[in-house]
Amino acid sequence: MKAINYYLVLDKIKQEPKKVGGIEILEKFDQETRYNKAKVVTVGDKIDIIKPNDIVWYDKHSGHGIQFDDKLYYVVNLGDIVIVE
Repeated sequence: MKAINYYLVLDKIKQEPKKVGGIEILEKFDQETRYNKAKVVTVGDKIDIIKPNDIVWYDKHSGHGIQFDDKLYYVVNLGDIVIVE
């Protein structure tokens, strides 16, 4: 699997659930978190800033999921990446 152009393939990193007043807020109900954290699997040929295995934060409303070898990956555009760790 290889991304092309300005696309990246990401492997989402599960975040620890937030606790508010002793109650765990599940990720799907957490409206305050706008960004997801992920490990870069592959980058498109037009991207030179981000490399495979980098950790990035991206807009959770962007991109789409893709099933490959029985695993769910996320495909996003370079413009949806907001932070590289």
